[in-house]
Amino acid sequence: MYQFDISTGAKGDLYRDLLSALDALTADERDAVANMANASALLMQYLPDLNWAGFYRLVGDELVLGPFQGKAACIRIAVGRGVCGTAAATRTTQLVADVHAFPGHIACDADSRSELVVPIVDGGRLIGVLDLDSPLPGRFDAGDQAGCEALVRVLAPRIG
Repeated sequence: MYQFDISTGAKGDLYRDLLSALDALTADERDAVANMANASALLMQYLPDLNWAGFYRLVGDELVLGPFQGKAACIRIAVGRGVCGTAAATRTTQLVADVHAFPGHIACDADSRSELVVPIVDGGRLIGVLDLDSPLPGRFDAGDQAGCEALVRVLAPRIG
């Protein structure tokens, strides 16, 4: 099917390779679920030290679980609640080094220690969020944030 050569070098190179792979994987597919499913699988396979990678879709006034890789997860999250809900409400990326210190954190997986949540916006409309969890405190940094925001910019019109 698809063969990707994802580098194990510098983080910037890794995200450039992931962006290229995601673009190739989703460019000709119009189904949002298929694109989110492949994106979560790609992220889980190639980003180190993750225990969950997936999507929450905005349905009405709440986030509803979408395609993901990892343990079973919370199904519905109110906008404004927890890390995902905060990202959705503010439309800003949430980079959380220690989820236990985040006010109102929702512990879907007790093993998660850090989290990166990127809102997905297409044409000014919030579609949902990309959610990455890690069992390592401080796993995510500004390079991960920039890389995931770039991935979301490519993916947003393909799932919107």
